[in-house]
Amino acid sequence: MSRHHMPALRYCIYCLVLIGLPFPDAFAADPFPGTKPLEWKGDLASRMIDQLDAFLRRKTARIAQQRRSVWPTPDTLEEYQKQVRGHRDRLRHILGLRDDRHTPPRMEYVTTPDRSALAATADGYSVYYVRWPTVRDVYARGLLLEPSRAAIANIVALPDATQTPEMLVGLEEGVPPASQFARRLAEAGFRVLVPRPISRQVEARNGRAKMTDREYVYRISFELGRHPIGYELQAVFAAIDWFDRKPQQNVPIGVLGWGEGGLLALHAGALDERVDVTGVSGYLGDRRVMWQEPIDRNIFSYLARFGDGETASLIAPRKLIVESAPAPRFTFAPGQGGAPGTIVSPSSDEVSAELERARRLARPATGESWFQSFDPAGDPQVPFWSSPALEAFAHALGLEAPLKSTHIRPRRSPRPIPLEQFRREQLHELERDSEWLWRESAKVRRAFWSKAKYDSLDAYRNSTEFYRDYLRRKITGALPDRRMEPNPRTRLLYDRPRWRGYEVVLDVFPDVFAYGILLWPKDLRPGERRPVVVCQHGLEGRPQETIEGDHRAYHDFAAKLADEGFIVFAPQNCYIFGDRFRTLQRKANPLGHTLFALILAHHEQITDWLASLPNVDPDRIAFYGLSYGGKTAVRIPPLIKRYCLSICSADFNEWIWKIVSTRDRYSYVWTGEYEIFEFDLGSTFNHAELAALIAPRPFMVERGHFDGVSSDEMVAYEFAKVRHLYAARLEIPDRCRIEWFVGPHTIHGVGTFAFLRQHLRWPKRE
Repeated sequence: MSRHHMPALRYCIYCLVLIGLPFPDAFAADPFPGTKPLEWKGDLASRMIDQLDAFLRRKTARIAQQRRSVWPTPDTLEEYQKQVRGHRDRLRHILGLRDDRHTPPRMEYVTTPDRSALAATADGYSVYYVRWPTVRDVYARGLLLEPSRAAIANIVALPDATQTPEMLVGLEEGVPPASQFARRLAEAGFRVLVPRPISRQVEARNGRAKMTDREYVYRISFELGRHPIGYELQAVFAAIDWFDRKPQQNVPIGVLGWGEGGLLALHAGALDERVDVTGVSGYLGDRRVMWQEPIDRNIFSYLARFGDGETASLIAPRKLIVESAPAPRFTFAPGQGGAPGTIVSPSSDEVSAELERARRLARPATGESWFQSFDPAGDPQVPFWSSPALEAFAHALGLEAPLKSTHIRPRRSPRPIPLEQFRREQLHELERDSEWLWRESAKVRRAFWSKAKYDSLDAYRNSTEFYRDYLRRKITGALPDRRMEPNPRTRLLYDRPRWRGYEVVLDVFPDVFAYGILLWPKDLRPGERRPVVVCQHGLEGRPQETIEGDHRAYHDFAAKLADEGFIVFAPQNCYIFGDRFRTLQRKANPLGHTLFALILAHHEQITDWLASLPNVDPDRIAFYGLSYGGKTAVRIPPLIKRYCLSICSADFNEWIWKIVSTRDRYSYVWTGEYEIFEFDLGSTFNHAELAALIAPRPFMVERGHFDGVSSDEMVAYEFAKVRHLYAARLEIPDRCRIEWFVGPHTIHGVGTFAFLRQHLRWPKRE
């Protein structure tokens, strides 16, 4: 067989591997020297995703036991109170509660030129449309049920995200009369405020990906260290601020809700000690299912320190009423662009287990009677907040008489304010707040980076170790697991005139492996040490596509570099197979990890193994990635010092703008890439700051003028900061470069190849 037929044969063998068919034994039996034969069949990328998924599931299953180390049982009340303060501070941070609320607190009646603020009247109370400021220019909206006489207590009644305040009052259909807990409490003489939740209404955003309002707010807030749950809790706390300013002092305060309202009530009671009684229905349970719930419930690192039992324990010794009612039914199916998710009702056993853990954790602060639990009979006419549970809540707040059980609806105003108006105003304010936070984020990052020193390269290296550690632990969430010995297994896949290509599998953790293709030059001399270029594919890519087929994005750049004499490794990254890999992010986030934590572990193992090979110069290992590989190029080399330089192709950007903008067509807010969001990155690292952690090592950007990931203006704006660092602050201008070329989202391979040859000290070959 002539050598001209070999590429086609290799490709046929690769296709046989993907579908699981056997291939010629001659290749399987020809491993890279010093390694074992690779005998696995099937699609190795698919196998990688399956094993990473199982790895994260195992970590999730064990997380409750691991939390015990951060929740030691204190011996004294003083130790308990100190411990609780730290947990509350952490919970506030991950919920995005970091903004000062509006002062002084106020409550405004909502009117229009032709409509009154009076929404309805009833015997003993009146219902008003109200709004109140929370943070900056964001307002909460809802209904205020004002009693005719002095209120027994002040209550915030929280609907589920599928409900409206009008449903809980009986002004709209959707909630059975017996479960209209806001109306029933008002009838008993309580002042009741019912905030309007961010809804689960589904829309195609900007005509593109479909998602709920809640996911939309999640997307525009998460990157900036905020959260839809945090915004809604600010509304609760601002309401309590207003209650505290009412003339009637020393009136108890209660917060209760169902479904999403139960989630908010639980966390409001845990964080605000002004809440005397907390009521939770249809929510409290085993939060290890968080990854499969709607993405707006994704709270970064929540499970590393909290379960619902731990959160509930922060309420003690104040009163907690829990009803193990069914949760709301909600499912968002995959394939629509938004994140798939479903809400599952917690079982009575789950509720009991969480409450038992709460009781054990709070024992130093209280006796046994600080919480009560109710298991409803499953009556479809009373799906939540049945009379026994609601009456216990009311009595804990001071109601002495039995709770009334009437079905009399308030008399509605003849001209109610349209509900869609409130929803649109709410979303518009949150959009504007996100845009403001983005604009301010550059100042926030400058303040965060104030510890960096620029007196010398050594001073800079030393001072940026703090930021590298912060990125590793708090943003990337690097895995603490100890890596295994690599145990390399290989097989020959390519035999080209100038190099051979081997599939390589390396162990990383038990049942977790890294996979890629090593291109090994044939002209290596004994004792010679050559540079390595790690060539990283993009979204849904495979390493083979960087080597053969002249893919429109890669143009065989890995093979071309091998033809020039470089040792090349093309890893398989784990961003492949759509929802299968995006779900890895969902599983990793509650544990305090990210998709890039998995990628980091792979690259640590890959670079350590490469550095151990004969003929590899361990000080000349470079990274070159396109698109999602470009994202990797600014996130992984900052944390792996073995990478002596990094090239970011077709991705470098004003990243925070691209993530959160609700005005620009380039924004990820509109796309199906729901895994792309990284909690609080905007307060700490944009692409310029990530590149700053590569410095003083060489860094380059490759940018096509017609690349649809961004505009030239935004790329230039962000790169100017990097250039200023290298050229002006560190005085090493030759180590930083950008190449513009007339082209799309692709490897250009001209200036970047020259950059590699220059900084890897390798002569150009024809």
